[in-house]
Amino acid sequence: MNLLLKNATIVTQNPQREILTGDIHIQGNVIKEVGENLSVEEAEVLDLSGKVILPGLVQTHVHLCQALFRNLADDLELLDWLSQYIWPLENSHTEASLRVSAQLGLTEMLKSGVTSILDMGAARHMDVVFEEMVRAGIRGYSGKVMMDYGDQPYKEDTREVLESTEELIRRWHGTENGRVQYALAPRFVLTCSDALWEGVQGLSREYDLIIHTHASENRSELELVREQTGYRNVEFFVKRGLATSRLNLAHCIWLSEEEIDFLETYRINVLHCPAANLKLGSGFAPVPRYLERGINVSLGSDGAPCNNNLDIFIDMRLAALIHKPKFGVTAINAQQVLDMATINGAISLQLEDKIGSIEPGKFADLTILNLDKVHHTPADNVVSQIVYSAQSRDVVHVMVDGKWVVQNGTPTAYDEEAIVNNARQECEALVTLL
Repeated sequence: MNLLLKNATIVTQNPQREILTGDIHIQGNVIKEVGENLSVEEAEVLDLSGKVILPGLVQTHVHLCQALFRNLADDLELLDWLSQYIWPLENSHTEASLRVSAQLGLTEMLKSGVTSILDMGAARHMDVVFEEMVRAGIRGYSGKVMMDYGDQPYKEDTREVLESTEELIRRWHGTENGRVQYALAPRFVLTCSDALWEGVQGLSREYDLIIHTHASENRSELELVREQTGYRNVEFFVKRGLATSRLNLAHCIWLSEEEIDFLETYRINVLHCPAANLKLGSGFAPVPRYLERGINVSLGSDGAPCNNNLDIFIDMRLAALIHKPKFGVTAINAQQVLDMATINGAISLQLEDKIGSIEPGKFADLTILNLDKVHHTPADNVVSQIVYSAQSRDVVHVMVDGKWVVQNGTPTAYDEEAIVNNARQECEALVTLL
């Protein structure tokens, strides 16, 4: 493909955070040039006058397998929410129900401008999730959820979970020319034995994989981790030799001063999920403090049952607002939040040299918005518009790897009406099993 996008406002997110009025030349799946009045022979031209082009948005903590459970598990704290609803529902997934759950989540995120995701998968039928990421065209990281300890209904034998994980790694990691990747997904400390963590560490080193897990989301969880291991969450990862820049920790609400030092020292990534933290009553992660320390923080919607939306614009707005009462009105600004949804997400995925900003040589992962609407007007700061007033319905087109995955607000890979109808049928069948 040889494509020239013309006359747009380009929010580059490059190191200088330049905002340009101009053009983007895309050749194949790569951005070749960004500038004003570009002219390219034999290129298809798309005039985007009045539109805004962003780097593709990055969701770094989602559960595609839970999209089918939206609105089924309200008004509970984390551990009750997991034991009473989420684990039994996940355990009941068939291949068909998991497929439509993945389709639901992928469709919603693509329509909200997300081009890359870090997903925590299901225990079984995981080929389905990877197949749907391939079909949707998204840049996706996922992995079989790993659980071999505790009272949850679908824990597995340690050797079996490690062997099945390695089979999936060999089958899916790096496919679609690297667009689909594997991420190790041990659920959290309470559900994983020491032997499993040793296996996770070994697989991460052998295949150079990121590790995606939860940490310090809930006070009760934190106390149980201390009883089980003798350590706090982040301290546990340090003691186990798992604390590296490949480690991605969702939530990180209840950390000690020493643990915050560990985040900085070992360059551990924090995955901030403000909507989920609010709904489950888990607390407020001290994100402004993390940013002050240079700790990488990116954004996630978490699962549909603990958010009810997978809309990154909602999470951006919340991330910009909820910390102000405690840390001060200047503690976090729109630019920092947009960083969290773009280049910081790329860092979490170890893709900062390939995505997260609009620069020559990077992949053509782009989100195109129409901000010329009443709920944006008047405005003189496009970054503030994006963070404080933009909504998913403002997304016009989305491109991943040089291919359109959303055009005029419609995903190119899916029939939304069919997905909705299938989801209702599969949800009814699952609920009867509870």
